[in-house]
Amino acid sequence: MNNNIYIGLMSGTSIDSIDAAAVYFDKGEFKLLGSYVQNIPKPVKQAILNLCQPGTDSVKLYAETDHQLGQLFATAALALMAELSLSKADIAAIGSHGQTVRHAPPADGSIAFSLQIADPNIIAARTGCHVVADFRRADMAVGGHGAPLVPAFHQQLFSDPAYNRAIVNIGGIANITILPASDSNADQNCIGYDTGPGNMLLDSWSQIHLNSPYDNNGDWGAGGTVDSQLLTQLKCHDFFAQPAPKSTGREMFNQQWLDQQLQTFKQVEAQDVQATLVQLTAETIADQINALEIEIDQVYICGGGAFNAALMNALAKALPHARLATTVTLGLEPCWVEACAFAWLARQRIEGKHGNLPAVTGARKRAVLGGIYPP
Repeated sequence: MNNNIYIGLMSGTSIDSIDAAAVYFDKGEFKLLGSYVQNIPKPVKQAILNLCQPGTDSVKLYAETDHQLGQLFATAALALMAELSLSKADIAAIGSHGQTVRHAPPADGSIAFSLQIADPNIIAARTGCHVVADFRRADMAVGGHGAPLVPAFHQQLFSDPAYNRAIVNIGGIANITILPASDSNADQNCIGYDTGPGNMLLDSWSQIHLNSPYDNNGDWGAGGTVDSQLLTQLKCHDFFAQPAPKSTGREMFNQQWLDQQLQTFKQVEAQDVQATLVQLTAETIADQINALEIEIDQVYICGGGAFNAALMNALAKALPHARLATTVTLGLEPCWVEACAFAWLARQRIEGKHGNLPAVTGARKRAVLGGIYPP
């Protein structure tokens, strides 16, 4: 495997699609060759949601959905290869994040685990390519949260010697990477962690009240009024005050949790709830950045939240001293950063290089991440 093209496959907590990105790496050069979006059928999405919640899951459902997602991930990779006229011989490896169905970070002495599905054996068999998958558990084996993993890629691609930068990924869950102006201790000084809900609650509320999987451009939320009392109550969640390293997921922030919070706020109009959820995401991100000991010069947004104008406007107001833009300014479309990250992590694994940052995940040491599944 002497070629330098890797494919990254990613499906996040929003469960809206599988993103595939083909990336060329060589001697410090990074180039996105092409991308492809594979929709996740509604029955498969519902199966994933059922697996995420105790009481609606089962071993049979797990096994079936693991198989179905393996087929879908393979289809996404093959479609991208066909679009770019790439053969299996052109691909060094495919890095598949899979779909997270449960995430339990280290806490209170309980057993920590993180479970992603989308059978990599199927992906390897159908594509004829080596597949790297199961990235998180090697980090957790040495005491880490197994998340977020993308900050290591952010550091490689987006660090700048002259500016203190924050990279904010707003997927279903939001996470930040802090990149101080580059120095010899970059690994130790780079920090990152989940900040809380990103698009997850916004999308869930839109599905219920607009019958739409998301609030297009954030227009509905922008027309509402933030309920300050509800916002205060939502921000009382213990997670927001926890120190880093920290990670979270659908287990903690979900529609059931929001419904519980709303029980004493029955007078709040649905559109105002959406506006309040926009503000919740913006403030819980900005609060972390504003509390840093260093002043952040530039904040770059990636993930689906970059396309929510209401959210971007709220972030701009909450971060008045930093330049706010999306990662397209840095040369990479915001919707493809995570898929590219798992192409990079696959390369790290194939080359036997570390893929985690202990300062980010809380691991005791750096680790080579992922297992290799040959075709």
